[in-house]
Amino acid sequence: MAEEAKHLETGRADRSVWLMKCPTIVSQAWQEAAAAASSVSGGPNPNPNPVVAKVILSFDPLSTDEEPKQASFSPFAPFKMEMAQTDSGNIPKNYSLNMFQDFVPMCVFSESKQGKHACEGKVGHKFDMEPHKENLSDYAKLCRERTTKSMIKTRKVQVLDKDHGMGVRTLLPLVGGAQSGAKEKKKATATKPSEQKRTRRDRKDLENILFKLFERQPNWSLKHLMQETDQPEQFLKEIMNDLCVYNKRGPNQGTHELKPEYKKSVEDTNAP
Repeated sequence: MAEEAKHLETGRADRSVWLMKCPTIVSQAWQEAAAAASSVSGGPNPNPNPVVAKVILSFDPLSTDEEPKQASFSPFAPFKMEMAQTDSGNIPKNYSLNMFQDFVPMCVFSESKQGKHACEGKVGHKFDMEPHKENLSDYAKLCRERTTKSMIKTRKVQVLDKDHGMGVRTLLPLVGGAQSGAKEKKKATATKPSEQKRTRRDRKDLENILFKLFERQPNWSLKHLMQETDQPEQFLKEIMNDLCVYNKRGPNQGTHELKPEYKKSVEDTNAP
């Protein structure tokens, strides 16, 4: 089904309008003023366009410019806007309007409550607003208040009536006691005493001690040799690499035994 045709009112399409980018606080103040004016005026025909501000243009009346009107609307001409509201708190009452000279051509359109559309005019001047230097102290107070409000955390305490735990999620223990095992392991690690610092022996003396240990039994693990010799692990490994062979498989896997040439020298020494 085709959409219903809509008409556009163009009676005011040729008039010049101003496009102004204003802060949120100014827009809210204007909306509140318009709502207050409608409620105060009452009656069947309330004022739809109440006065919310006035624009002041300053220029030199003694200027010798041939076209004073065009000079008045120069981008460098001082424009100032005064808010009509007097009880606005720390909201700045005066604003400076900065005019833009180059901007994309635009038109302004409106839609009434009855759904009628109209072209309100062409944008002739574009402005940005900023607090006037007369109101910088008020604007600073407003910024501080806004920052303070954003830092306040609103907490609510709510009492649950006739609640039997519905919607409450209970944390169940992990299967196999993995959680408690992790705690015990962490506790054991924290209480593990630090190893005492071992002092190196003379290399020749340590080699003689190792030969005697291998006479006692042919295979030793590194851990047991450290206990027997009371030597630093790294120093003991260096000597073991020179004297021993590490068994990676077989019945003596994970142990060390003397290299064949050292076995023979030990046997020759022990021979009668």
